[in-house]
Amino acid sequence: MTETLSSADAAEIPDYPMTRASGCPFDPPPRLKTLQEEAPIHRVRLADGTTPWLVTRYADQRAVLADPRISSDPDNLGYPRGVPAQPGGSKISFILMDDPEHARLRRMVTAPFTVKRIEAMRPAVQKIVDDRIDEMLAGPNPVDLVQAFALPVPSLVICELLGVPYSDHDFFQDNSKIIINRASTPEQRAEALGSLTRYLDDLVGSKLDAPADDLLSGLCERVKAGELERSDVAQMGVLLLIAGHETTANMIALGTLALLENPEQLALLRETDDPKVVAGAVEEMLRYLHITHNGRRRVALEDIEVGGQVIRAGEGVIMPNDIGNRDPEVFDDPDSLDLTRDARKHVAFGFGVHQCLGQPLARMELQVVYSTLYKRIPTLRAAAGLDEIPFKHDGAVYGVYELPVTW
Repeated sequence: MTETLSSADAAEIPDYPMTRASGCPFDPPPRLKTLQEEAPIHRVRLADGTTPWLVTRYADQRAVLADPRISSDPDNLGYPRGVPAQPGGSKISFILMDDPEHARLRRMVTAPFTVKRIEAMRPAVQKIVDDRIDEMLAGPNPVDLVQAFALPVPSLVICELLGVPYSDHDFFQDNSKIIINRASTPEQRAEALGSLTRYLDDLVGSKLDAPADDLLSGLCERVKAGELERSDVAQMGVLLLIAGHETTANMIALGTLALLENPEQLALLRETDDPKVVAGAVEEMLRYLHITHNGRRRVALEDIEVGGQVIRAGEGVIMPNDIGNRDPEVFDDPDSLDLTRDARKHVAFGFGVHQCLGQPLARMELQVVYSTLYKRIPTLRAAAGLDEIPFKHDGAVYGVYELPVTW
């Protein structure tokens, strides 16, 4: 492992994650753009003092994410955690595992996320969206779009899919915020993860006794068949519950703000009745906003070459998809939001065997939201200036803490 550098070299290494420019909340940090222009790969320094490699260009990121010599397992020496390991900490299910165990567990939950199954949910999601808009219109004005709409919609959807009582949403939302907040201590993160795991384990226990028609009950049948342990199902539940509401909620709120800041693009969505136009707009929003902004993290199991640089076995690698999705070699005028562009090749959902399992659900939810909210409230506008809105610079998932809107 080659993490030791001379003092002169070490002084030139930038810290990561990096700071966004004031007044440019939708763009990657300017230093990232500079690094991308200078070279395809650089050393960066994490909070724990380690100096993994940062891969900045789209093609190289996809190559690394698809390389079987790269591991997602944080137990491997050299994995770029950035924070101390949690004593006795557990992984959040298969997302931090390698094949074959990753593939075995992931296969257990692929069926509910097929495009056909997700499309069958569209009418139910449409009703959830319409009901929340009805409540907004009947309630106070202005209102915080995050609490009134962006957070409840995906939470209701994932609760219905998993079989989690929505009445417990405050509990799982509060704990998930702690888990994904960079400012949380290892102890706080471990406590929150433990609380969620115990909650899901109790829920799994009740479904083992009285199964229903939901994803967790289906996994309980695999426990009875000896294919899974009860703890496996609880950990899968934690992963799906957090991933199922946090990223989509932030895409709804941050996406709405970005559209309000780009009224000509918002008009395209408001005025179209073409599902293909809406679907294309969602892909561009995913490319432009890059909600997961701490980079996908891996460690090399063998020596590999990336962008002309040899990464040694045991060295950490980070792929920041925010700058990958702004690569001018792939996307013309990448810093502009253009809902008419073909952005389907973005890496917002990753690439390779670990690409996001729930992407069909996220796409469908965003299509319903983006094709409904601005039509039903055509005069929707921000009730605060851009400089007054609190952005989530401190989290693993980027977005806004609140978005005051009026109409």
